[in-house]
Amino acid sequence: MGQWHKSGCVLCAQNCGLELLVEDGKIVKSRPDKDNPRSEGYACRKGLNVRYHQYPKDRLTEPLKKVNGKFEPVAWDQAISEIAEKMQAIHKEHGPRALAYMGGSAQGGHLEATFGLTWLRNLGSRYYYSSAGQEFSDSWWLFGRMLGKQYNVAAPDEHAAEVLIAWGWNGMMSHQMPQARKTLRAISKAPDKMLIAVDPRKSETAAIANMHVAVRPGSDALLLKAMIAIIVEKGWEKAEYIQANVEGWNAIKSWFEGFDYKSAIAACELDLGQILEFCRILATKKWCVHPDLGLYMGRKGVYSLYLLNVLAAICGRFCVRGGNVIPGFVVPMGFHADERDPKTWRTMATDMPPVAAGSFPPAVMPEEILSDNPRKLRAVYVSAVNPLRSYPDSQAYEEAFSKVDLLVVNDIAMTETARLADYVLPCRTFYESYDGTFFPNNFPEVFFQIRKPIVEPPPLCRESSQITTMLADKMGLIPKIPEELHQAAKGDRLTFGAKLMEFAGANPDAMKVMPLVLAKTLGEEWDSAALAAIWGLFMTAPKAFRENAARAGFEPGLDMGDRIFQALMDNPQGLWVGKVDPDENLSQIKTPSGKVEVVIPELEEGVKALDAKSESVDMVMPKSFPLILHAGRHMDYNINTLMRNPEWNKGKRACTVAVHPSQAEALGLRDGQQVEVFTEAGSAQGELQTSDQIREGTVLIPHGFGLQYGDEVYGLNVNHLTKNTHRSTLGTPIHRFVPCRVEAV
Repeated sequence: MGQWHKSGCVLCAQNCGLELLVEDGKIVKSRPDKDNPRSEGYACRKGLNVRYHQYPKDRLTEPLKKVNGKFEPVAWDQAISEIAEKMQAIHKEHGPRALAYMGGSAQGGHLEATFGLTWLRNLGSRYYYSSAGQEFSDSWWLFGRMLGKQYNVAAPDEHAAEVLIAWGWNGMMSHQMPQARKTLRAISKAPDKMLIAVDPRKSETAAIANMHVAVRPGSDALLLKAMIAIIVEKGWEKAEYIQANVEGWNAIKSWFEGFDYKSAIAACELDLGQILEFCRILATKKWCVHPDLGLYMGRKGVYSLYLLNVLAAICGRFCVRGGNVIPGFVVPMGFHADERDPKTWRTMATDMPPVAAGSFPPAVMPEEILSDNPRKLRAVYVSAVNPLRSYPDSQAYEEAFSKVDLLVVNDIAMTETARLADYVLPCRTFYESYDGTFFPNNFPEVFFQIRKPIVEPPPLCRESSQITTMLADKMGLIPKIPEELHQAAKGDRLTFGAKLMEFAGANPDAMKVMPLVLAKTLGEEWDSAALAAIWGLFMTAPKAFRENAARAGFEPGLDMGDRIFQALMDNPQGLWVGKVDPDENLSQIKTPSGKVEVVIPELEEGVKALDAKSESVDMVMPKSFPLILHAGRHMDYNINTLMRNPEWNKGKRACTVAVHPSQAEALGLRDGQQVEVFTEAGSAQGELQTSDQIREGTVLIPHGFGLQYGDEVYGLNVNHLTKNTHRSTLGTPIHRFVPCRVEAV
């Protein structure tokens, strides 16, 4: 007889509550957890198939070392000792800029980043690469400038809004908000609410929207400039809000005065009447916006996102109920890194700053390795991420990783990246280890869940946090820990905490590596470095979180963090651990003025240059690549490279090259035919699918495929078709505007 365990999905950032049935030590079934206060019994088919993630055919079960091109098993101590020795040699000869850590990107293994960054920074390096830099470099840089901190990511307060705008976001497929499908359907059906989708195609979200603005691919920035011009011409700005909360509007208002918005809207292939009505709604309703990859990875994405923020600012929609608000955190997502500070590192070959809350964009890593610069990257520690299938230009990554001096990968499976590594270290899965849920997608409540191990790992597998701790220890980064502290870890947590503070007070360097100290003490007692770090996190939580926790019902006191930790351990379905004051959200803006700052000098020239004539010329596709590839379609049948076992999609048309039926007819192609897609980066073959959801002139291919599973490759690797140099000035890949052509095989 099996047993159901409360847990959470680890396949996307929503981490919806799940109950998992374990029989004979193996997960055999999952169902939504109705007791999870955040997801309330909501889950998609991806979470319901999570057992396919847990049991890949190519599971790693022992440390491996590459010898003469082939992997051989090695003991843990040998692997860690050799890696540490090689890392130290590279560090000594070439300095800390030769080292990089790529991680912090797994949707269920968040604590791994804490350990990876602690290891990296104590070696003197700042070269941290993550998926945040892949998708959010432009967006988070803008929030850093306009709201004061790059991690002040203003999220939609959709439940208090009258209008939700899905701009470049297909939430019915990609989710990205709690109970996405349920919420979107409810808004679209409510008589006093409205769902507006801005998307070139009739996506699943656009299909249920009350208004669909079918913007021409690549023209979002031009449309947004036109909409701001309309607001200005009509005098629809929120003058009182601007006066109190916006800095610099008068300095940029002239950019939009007298702008020929009629020609711009025509160039966007839109109806003037619809856009005038759209602007009227924005001027009279409480609205919020959920942007996504259509803007983040779109043509001129940084301008689109900037103008969208300006639009929200002059309509009074930042940090107010029903607008885009700064949610509460247990801890902030990353840290602020202003590239104007001369102390902020930049990459050596591409001169790229860490604009995504301290993270560098993965698109530039191949160039940083292949560079002739004497301070190029020479050693890369890849933790729980698969850049050869997750990041742009697989060919560039293959070349770079084949030439790097040292490549170390820890993961649960023999991924495409792991196959190129010098050492491969076997991780426990997210259901064999402790971890937590950190993404702040609620307002005003703050949610947290400690996910517990529910099945036993293979004997030689370790948490990724434990692996990094072993490496840091071998490299001499952890100070000597007295026996009395080890003994204290066996007893009462508060007594241990007091002893820990005594130790830290006497050893100032210990504070720099506190997660590692916790891992070596509490973590060894609990067989979980991650769980020890979670306890430490709550014990040292910032003042803002403690105030939010008090609003949620946790009595203040020195032991508040320990009590929250215990409550989470006692409630595996997760808890509301905090509640922000919704009336004080404007106080979370951390700019010098304390207001939304809309002047960004670096973008002035580009915004002024936006007009119908120049954009119409620039958006004409070249004859050799007349179509636009949207690289990364969201579907029910894809998630990311965490789902390696294709059995979860058996019988589905999961990975196709999708075009409009009339496009197929014009090309002399038919549904189900094998076709080849060509781009500047290369070519790839796949099955053609025709669908009237696809806009004419565009091609959609999902991400998360092209995985080698056993002896076969499943699906088409869309990153084989993208150049890592096809990116914004801040490193975000332009995956939603890749020139291509399609031909019969």
